[in-house]
Amino acid sequence: MVHISVVVPCFNESEVIDAFHAALITALEPTGSTFEICYVDDGSSDRTRGHLRDLAEVDPRVRYTSFSRNFGKESALLAGLRMSRGAVVVLMDADLQHPPELVPRMLELHRHGYDQVIAQRDRTGEGAVRTALSRAYYRLVRRFMDVEIVDGAGDFRLLSRRAVDSVLSLPESNRFSKGLFSWIGFDTVSFTYQNVQRAAGQSKWGGRHLLNYGIDGLLSFNSRPLRLAIHTGLWLFLSAFAYALWIIANVVLSGVDTPGYATLITAIVALSGIQLATLGVIGEYVGRIYHESKRRPHYVVRETDESTQGPSPADFTVGHALESVGSSRSGSAS
Repeated sequence: MVHISVVVPCFNESEVIDAFHAALITALEPTGSTFEICYVDDGSSDRTRGHLRDLAEVDPRVRYTSFSRNFGKESALLAGLRMSRGAVVVLMDADLQHPPELVPRMLELHRHGYDQVIAQRDRTGEGAVRTALSRAYYRLVRRFMDVEIVDGAGDFRLLSRRAVDSVLSLPESNRFSKGLFSWIGFDTVSFTYQNVQRAAGQSKWGGRHLLNYGIDGLLSFNSRPLRLAIHTGLWLFLSAFAYALWIIANVVLSGVDTPGYATLITAIVALSGIQLATLGVIGEYVGRIYHESKRRPHYVVRETDESTQGPSPADFTVGHALESVGSSRSGSAS
């Protein structure tokens, strides 16, 4: 029986994966618990997959899955949770920004009865602009989302088996893990650690990716942007009505007075912008409904160390289907 499963999504981490693995083993072995490390290669274009294959060959505690292309970190986390067999599951990144030496502390807090233990980083070393934007985003999230997300709480966390099973029971395709972890509830505790820079390589989260991720978070757990569009429309209607009354009163009291050209153009541009933004919000929700209705698998597996064991229903992919078709043809030909 495996007690601890460590799920590690990887994308182009060949420069640091060996150092991370050594540091993680050093942190886990003194705990005296049985453990496994579940690596998920999210379609890396460097030597990450080869490194994981080598680790699995020399260490039976290592398991890995490699995607056919880059499906995103949310899919990699889902695949890792499906792979995990431990009574507790620790999620962490491979770039050593999630210090492996904190895992024993997380295990100790779990033994006090907590189903979720969150390692919450501070913002030491971040630029002033990024820190301000991040804090403003989390304030916005806390105001608009239906779940509570703490500033600095990322994917570095421990989940009990029942918490993992609860996350896996959620069927949606558009997954926002931070929100899902908050939505399932259970007893949760957090502690703060000092922010650590990457050990090697470059961050995969540029400004555009962070913006899209933030939009996903806002739209995944509430319909308040649609309600905001309704409120904005009503406010504009009342403003236009009041402005029309002011024009009528001005005409009655002072004679005919043609409104200025600048006022008219400003109103048209403002209303057009609001309409386009509202259509964009509606389009995002419609697009998510369309995506959910297709029921495509979250990822396609290229290879895994468990290929010979056959796919489970949760891990069935296009690749497995093609292998089954090829096998049946070979059998009929013989």
